[in-house]
Amino acid sequence: MSALPANIHSTGSLPKVVWAKGSYLHDVDGKQYIDGSGGPAVYCIGHSNTEVNEAIKSQLDRIAHGYRYNFTTDALEELTEIIRGVCGGTLKHVVYVTGGSEAVESCLKLALQYHAARGEMSRRRFIARERSWHGNTLGALSVSGFLERKAAFEGSLLEVSRLSPANAYRPIAANVGEACAQELEDEILAVGPDKIAAFIFEPVVGAAGGCVPAPAGYAKRVREICNKYGVLMIADEVMSGAGRCGTWRALETDGVEPDIMSVAKGLAAGYLPLGAAIYTDRVAEPIMRAHGAPMTGHTFTGHTACCAAAVAVQKIVARDGLVAKVRANEPKLKKMIAEALSGVEAIGDIRGRGHFIATELVADRKTKKPFDGSLKLFMNVRQQALANGLICYPVGGNVDGINGDVIILAPPYNSTDAELTEMVDKMAKSIKQVLAAKGLG
Repeated sequence: MSALPANIHSTGSLPKVVWAKGSYLHDVDGKQYIDGSGGPAVYCIGHSNTEVNEAIKSQLDRIAHGYRYNFTTDALEELTEIIRGVCGGTLKHVVYVTGGSEAVESCLKLALQYHAARGEMSRRRFIARERSWHGNTLGALSVSGFLERKAAFEGSLLEVSRLSPANAYRPIAANVGEACAQELEDEILAVGPDKIAAFIFEPVVGAAGGCVPAPAGYAKRVREICNKYGVLMIADEVMSGAGRCGTWRALETDGVEPDIMSVAKGLAAGYLPLGAAIYTDRVAEPIMRAHGAPMTGHTFTGHTACCAAAVAVQKIVARDGLVAKVRANEPKLKKMIAEALSGVEAIGDIRGRGHFIATELVADRKTKKPFDGSLKLFMNVRQQALANGLICYPVGGNVDGINGDVIILAPPYNSTDAELTEMVDKMAKSIKQVLAAKGLG
């Protein structure tokens, strides 16, 4: 194993936040920041929403947590009905957890339990993609394709088959969707269909690639291939789901229903920790028949106050038509970014869906050659943006795990036009300042 990268998460000294409201945060020194990325694409309705805060307080006044093996609760049942409604189809079954990594871990365990319930104990292998991020627990880390975050744990991770990134900007073939789907089928056949439990992927890649949407036709071909060989399809929508990409399920845009999906960040919008693994009738039936219940979950599964927070958030999202607003804002947001960065030769690609848009920086537009990873441009932009009063989400190594720089904007769904303009302008200013300081402008 190669040596670990030095200071992989070094960001310098951090300001201390003391209060926030809507799209703005304020530190102990009185400096104001606009939240252009919803933190890590979490705070989808902004900060300190009175309705959500009151819903949490009201729940705490009655009971904070009804332990799942003793009780069900109104908050859990109401949230489950909301999730069933927004997911549609046969995605009717939910395991609640307290974050995205736990949600993915539960998805993996559900897939294994499904095959065990069917007497197919040979199906233990997962297939995933390079330049993907699924979480920090060991199973989720194992299926992730994020070199920098995995290096310290190599040797204790699951053996996972790895495929090329499905990236239309950096395609592996002319028909990138078909070529990447064919890679999946080839790997299933190479390992043996009776050995494969599931294929896991992000419909829109977040932290490891920078808002990379599934290429045209890709998800449907993946669905067909999974069906053909009895492999489960897991959609990791921790970052891209819950409305972030302009549909409640990110994969809905591609016309596909997964067997199992994870969701977290936008579910309770950061008001309290919450994630969920959601699965279909097809997956639930053998599990219930053989075992009586999913064999995954934790002490705080279905935490009552967390579910109450999510109910309040999701009611606001539905009432205010925020998913439709996010979808309608996508072309406007991309155009704003393109205009703000017009004439900057280092801008290679502006991509994404809804309020999940990335700007990729390149050393050469024609060849798409990235800047050398040692420059750490993405972290320099992050720091310059903070100095300019903007919170954005930087991504490094998006090309090959070492080189590549992407800056993500993931604004709250209810951001005003003026706020979107401020976010874009401050991001563009920060990128230009960093490029000029490095002599790359």
